[in-house]
Amino acid sequence: MRSKQGWPLPFVDVRIRNEKGDAPCDGQTMGELEVRGPWVAGSYYNAPETRDRWTADGWFRTGDIGCFDPDGYLSIVGRAEDLVISGGLNIYPKEVEDVLDTVDGVLESAVIGVPDADFGEAVVAVVVPKSGLALDTQVVRDAARHRLAAFKVPKRIEIVGSLPRNAMGKVEKAALRRHFGG
Repeated sequence: MRSKQGWPLPFVDVRIRNEKGDAPCDGQTMGELEVRGPWVAGSYYNAPETRDRWTADGWFRTGDIGCFDPDGYLSIVGRAEDLVISGGLNIYPKEVEDVLDTVDGVLESAVIGVPDADFGEAVVAVVVPKSGLALDTQVVRDAARHRLAAFKVPKRIEIVGSLPRNAMGKVEKAALRRHFGG
C-alpha cells in the first residue's frame, strides 16, 4: 500500500488506536494516529472544535489512519473520515486506489463510500483516464477483482476528466461524496 512513510518527529510520541484490531498494513495493526508532545497544539488556529479531539490520558486524535512497520516506520494511509465501512467491514480507500492506479489507462483514482441501503456504505471509485484514452469500467472492475477481496471491489466506477483538489493539491473526497453519493 503506497503511503506517506517515515519516522515520527523527535519529541513527539505516536500511538495507534484501533478498537477492532484490524491488521491490513503489512500485518501490523492499522488505526487512528494519536500524538502527544511539546509540539502538539491545544487546538487548531481559530478552530476551538478541535479541543474535543483530546483523549482522557492526554493524546491528540489526529484523524489520520496509519500503522507502524516492524522497523518502526510510520505509514499514513488516509483519513478516518474517508474510511468506508461496508457490511461492518473496514475498507481503506488507499488500498483500493493503489490497485486501480496500476490498471492500464488509469491516470489516477479516488475511492469513496456512498450510502447503501443493504451494507451501510458502498465502495465507489472515481477514475481519471490517461490523456486520450477511453476506459471500460468493466475492465477496471475486473482488474480490481483479481487483486482485492470481493467486499473491497468498487460497486460503481465513475469516469471523470479530473479530480477536485483543494489549494494544497489534495483530492477533495467530501466533494466527490456530495456529487456521487446519490
